Parts: sequence; C-alpha cells; structure tokens
Amino acid sequence: MNTLRVRLMPAHLADWGWAPLWNLLYLGFLFMNWQESSIWLPVTLLSIAVFLPIYFRAYHQYGRRVLAYAAAIALLGFALMPLNTSANTYLIYAGALLPFSGIRLSRAIAIIAGGVSLFALEVSLLHWPIPFVVIGVGVTAIVSTAICAANHYHREKRLRQAELKLSHDEVRRLAALAERERIGRDLHDLLGHTLSLITLKSELAARLFDRDPLAARREILDVERVARDALGQVRRAVTGIRTAGLAAELASARLLLESSDVRLDYGSVEVALPPEIETVLALTVREAVTNIQRHARASAARIELSVCSEKALLVIADDGRAAKVVVPGNGLNGMRERLQMLGGHLEIESVRGQGTRLVADLPMPPEASFALARSAQV
Repeated sequence: MNTLRVRLMPAHLADWGWAPLWNLLYLGFLFMNWQESSIWLPVTLLSIAVFLPIYFRAYHQYGRRVLAYAAAIALLGFALMPLNTSANTYLIYAGALLPFSGIRLSRAIAIIAGGVSLFALEVSLLHWPIPFVVIGVGVTAIVSTAICAANHYHREKRLRQAELKLSHDEVRRLAALAERERIGRDLHDLLGHTLSLITLKSELAARLFDRDPLAARREILDVERVARDALGQVRRAVTGIRTAGLAAELASARLLLESSDVRLDYGSVEVALPPEIETVLALTVREAVTNIQRHARASAARIELSVCSEKALLVIADDGRAAKVVVPGNGLNGMRERLQMLGGHLEIESVRGQGTRLVADLPMPPEASFALARSAQV
C-alpha cells in the first residue's frame, strides 16, 4: 500500500500521508443523483475514470499549471451536470486544488465565486427546482471555500516549516564555519609563536654546539620544554574543539522541534560542567530530540538538567505516542554506551497515553565535585 501511495503522490507531499487518497471517498456523493436517466450511472463512472488521472497528476504540478488541472476538473463537473445532480462534487475538488497553484487566498475565493456563479446559471437553465438550486449553490460555495482555505493554510504552514528548516540548516552551517575559523585562529596563535621559538632555539643550539656544548644543551632542553608545553596546549585545544556545547544543543533542539510544531521547554542550572560530561549530555539531547521529532508525534516536550556535587541528572520527556516495548536502535545504544563509559546509565519509561521519559545520570568526577562545592560556598 505504501508503494501505491508513493507512485501516486509526489515526494514533496509525503507528509500528507494517505489524505489525498482518503479524499476520494467524497466521490461517493456523485451517486446521490435524483434525476431520472438511464445513462447517468455509466456516464458518471466514465467521468470518474477521466477524473482520477487529472486529480493525481495535479499533485505533481507546481505553480500556475495547477490551475489548468483545476479548470479541467471543474469543466468535467459542468459537463456531467445535465445527467447528474451531484456533479457539483467536481467543483469542490477543483476548489480544493486552487491553493496548490500558489495564488493568494482572496484570488482563489474569487475563482470559486465565479465557478459557483456559472454553476447557478447552468442549473437555472436546466430548470432545477428552486430549493435544489439554492441548496446546491450554497453547499458548493461553503464547502469549496472551507476546503480551499484549509488547504491554503496547510500549505502556508508547510512553507513556513520548510523555511524554518532552511534557517536551522543555515545556522548550523554558519556555526560550523565560525568554529572552523576560530580553530584556525587558535591554532595559528598557539603554534605560530611556539614553532618560531623552537626554530630560533634550535638554530642557536646548532651554532653553540662546537663552541659551548653546555649552552647548546641548555637550549636543546628549552626546546624540549617548549615542545612539551605546546603539545599540552594542543591537546587542551583539541579537547575544547571536540566538546559539544550543551547550551547550543538545547537552542538547536528548540529550533528543530518548533519546526515540527512541538513546543519545547527546557531549564538548566548555570554551572560549568567538565568537557567530557557536557559532551555526553549534549549528544544525548541531540539524539533524544531527533527521536521525538521523527517518531513521537508529540505536541510538547521538556528537558531538565540538575547538577549537584555527586551527579548530573538529565530528564527528557514528551507527550507523544509511546511504544509498549522500546526497541533500542543505534541511537539509543550509542547514548547508553557513551554514558556507561563515564560511569552513568540510561533509563527509558514509555507509557501509552503518557508519552516517553528518558533519564540519564552521570557521576561527577572528584575535581568537579570540589569545584561545585566551592562555588556553592561562595
């Protein structure tokens, strides 16, 4: 069934699911015909056979070309009207397609008004009873306008989500670019002076080697000391580069979830965490938020971080669709392994109707515990 949907609907409407197919159930109204005619049924079935290719092809079009398909469906309804009193169903389908052309809602409603006017003129010429004319015109106008407006706002929402996602990707790209530039500056500042100093002392040691071996030895020892200091600075710089910032990850998580209409609240204590703990917690937030955005179908989520002298506790909860049995995938296994490497562990509570709650705790190293105790005393 999924293969059928993929073949009939374009990839850019994948988030619509089965809705375009379910909408075909409204074709059932075509069989609520009150006119007496021996050929209305075969002609109606033939019109459906003509309608379906136009309907599905319209979803593959972009821009003003959609208007041509909407007009074709409307003309099909006008052509069927003399034999089927429910042919105005096709006019409603035509009105529903108008927002996909990208025209303004006011213009779409004006087109619907024009189509309804032609419908009223045709049924008047066909000498329909006045009550049926009024009901038919009123239902067509109201339903067409309502569905057109709903599709318009849904399309606008999808466009805003796409723009927000592009903004999110651009923020990540610019952040990565800024980080690379910062790394380049730091390494240049760190190694430029040190390597210049090592070069000068090595040249001096080479000149002193024959005249004053002791002085040359001192210079070589200085070269060794400077090189060791530089190695330590490089290691510290690399540790800082590899560290994932928790604050930045929380901000990115909010942007990602809000692009999917999921409200995210988070609170954290303002405390300096050891780089390795902050990195693990940030990666845990990233993986958990990705799972919420892809699978949870939640409307709200919350992230709480509490830190004391003994441990850091991270709680991530959502109100989405919870699974009876949580099957760990690569993401959950990766989270668990990273936490276990630092002596922590991961717990997942998933209850139908209540959402999913993920709890990660990590023991604080002694030096971090001492720093936290000192900051608390101050």
